Amino acid sequence: MAETKKVKILFVEDEVDLLELVQIRLEMSGFEFIFALNGEEGLKKAKEEKPDLILLDIIMPKMDGYQVCAFLKDDPQTKNIPVIMFSAAGKEVEKKCRSCGADDFITKPYESKELIDRIKALLKE
Repeated sequence: MAETKKVKILFVEDEVDLLELVQIRLEMSGFEFIFALNGEEGLKKAKEEKPDLILLDIIMPKMDGYQVCAFLKDDPQTKNIPVIMFSAAGKEVEKKCRSCGADDFITKPYESKELIDRIKALLKE
């Protein structure tokens, strides 16, 4: 019987503690986890790894999440990858996230169940 391919998720986040926490939750839910610690690295990994979904922080070194999302959505190689953006700033930035192409937005801090549910909903679309 053929092994089913794990869904690959790229998390672009500069806070290592949050990165590790999300990694544990996603791997426990059966996802393959890859990460980048800044926006430039996130763009590079998105093109190399071709993840099924990208989780993207907004405030990061080298390139912020808005710029990364806009580049991803303008690139034919990555434009169809769903992007969920995060911020502690909340509703004020959600409109800006959507305008740069984000498919979903979650306010930090968030419940891991909500994150997993949102990922699954986007992957079904």
